[in-house]
Amino acid sequence: MLSTLVNFYEILIVVYCLFSFFPIRQGGFMYDVAMVLNSLVGPYLNLFRRIIPPMGGLDFSPVIALLALNLGFRLLVNILL
Repeated sequence: MLSTLVNFYEILIVVYCLFSFFPIRQGGFMYDVAMVLNSLVGPYLNLFRRIIPPMGGLDFSPVIALLALNLGFRLLVNILL
C-alpha cells in the first residue's frame, strides 16, 4: 500500500517535470492539470529548491527529491521489517 503511494507520487513528480517542457496556455485543460500537479508536488520540490537552486536554467531538485523519496521509503521499510 505504501509502496503504491510512493510510486504514484514519483510518477506525479515525473509528469510535473514533463509539463515544464511544453508551453501551457492559461485557462485551458492542461493548465488546470498543471496547477493541480503544482499544488501536489510543488511544496515537496520547494524543500529541495531551497537547498539546490537552479543552475544554468536547469532545475535538479526533482532528481534529488526522487532520490530522497526513494531513500526515505527504503529506510522506512527496513526499519519496519
